[in-house]
Amino acid sequence: MAETGGPMSEFETAGDSKVSSELSPWPVSRLSATLKDWIERLGYLWIEGELASIKLGASNMFGELRDLQQENSVSIHSWSVAKISADLKQGDRVLALIKPAFWPKGGKLTMQVVEMRKVGLGELLERIERLRLQLATEGLSSPDRKKALPFLPNKIGLITGKNSDAEKDVLQNAKLRWPDVSFRVIHTLVQGDKAAIEVVAAIKELDQDPEVDVIIIARGGGSFLDLIAFSDEALVRAAAAATSPIVSAIGHEADRPLLDEVADLRASTPTDAAKRVVPDVEDERHKLAQLSQRIFMKIDGHVSNQAAMIEQIRSRPILANPFTFINDKQLDLDRWLASIRANLGIVLEREGMQLNHLKQQVRSLSPQSTLDRGYSVVRDESGRVIADGSKVKQGQKLRVRLAKGEISATAD
Repeated sequence: MAETGGPMSEFETAGDSKVSSELSPWPVSRLSATLKDWIERLGYLWIEGELASIKLGASNMFGELRDLQQENSVSIHSWSVAKISADLKQGDRVLALIKPAFWPKGGKLTMQVVEMRKVGLGELLERIERLRLQLATEGLSSPDRKKALPFLPNKIGLITGKNSDAEKDVLQNAKLRWPDVSFRVIHTLVQGDKAAIEVVAAIKELDQDPEVDVIIIARGGGSFLDLIAFSDEALVRAAAAATSPIVSAIGHEADRPLLDEVADLRASTPTDAAKRVVPDVEDERHKLAQLSQRIFMKIDGHVSNQAAMIEQIRSRPILANPFTFINDKQLDLDRWLASIRANLGIVLEREGMQLNHLKQQVRSLSPQSTLDRGYSVVRDESGRVIADGSKVKQGQKLRVRLAKGEISATAD
């Protein structure tokens, strides 16, 4: 019951003024009536389970129906057996139409069976095909999402039945191929209603183990109904969600379980799984020997080619006398220097003659040459040349430039 001021009970409605509380508790009759009302609202339900027990009379039936995956069961009864299969027995998987009922006087919950029949093979196949299509729609069976198996797993996880032929086949064949192979084996049921639950738990446990690189789920074949657990939706989705590669080795060719669809690799048998997961040490040694031989031959061929090339290079004249190239270049250099000297001498001689000619022209045009012939230049004190004698005043100071030297004079 809820305490005062606490949240409402799940049985009461927001508009109910009579809230159950410590100060205002419900009577037992109200609790029973409320339970009866809620349970009757469920109406008729289809459920599926396994008959844990059944007692079928001429006009009535009593029994117990157990959940297919969890430890849970309910009592069932019927006052009319007209729509109940007469061949039902303990352990059968059934589909039942029931109406839950609650008897307030005794506080007893009962399941009244209206119709019940054994789940047939056709129904199972139809369910599996629907799930197969759903998995394909979700992309869980797409080849693009399948993970590659490691070349040599550090440790292999094996999920199989205890002391089963499948376990022996995987372990023996794997060790024959690679003697140092390491396994972590988890034994589970591989048939029956609890098999799927145990296999799912084993997948999750091995997938969380950092040492396990690949997981094999193995069983040595069986009938379709024997392998129905490997088409369980929870198991299939657990395998699809695993980060480690999953190998399905159920060993059934005719009716493939859905585990084969989502597994990263489908092996036809447990023996085939061992061969696909573990490399053959003899084959690998043979491959290594072949690769070593190929590498040796390639290196030997390369060395031989390089030796022949070196021998050809050594036989060339340049290597027979390494100074030949230098001597040839020295001769060319001497010729180029001689040519440069000759051309430079001609240029210098021509330019010298031109320079002398220009010197003579400059000397002939030079005022000094005029002075050398006995002429002189008369200038006033400010340095201006006097070319007109009429412009000279008496007593004016003059400067006379001679061929050699200069004198001062006064005009009369």
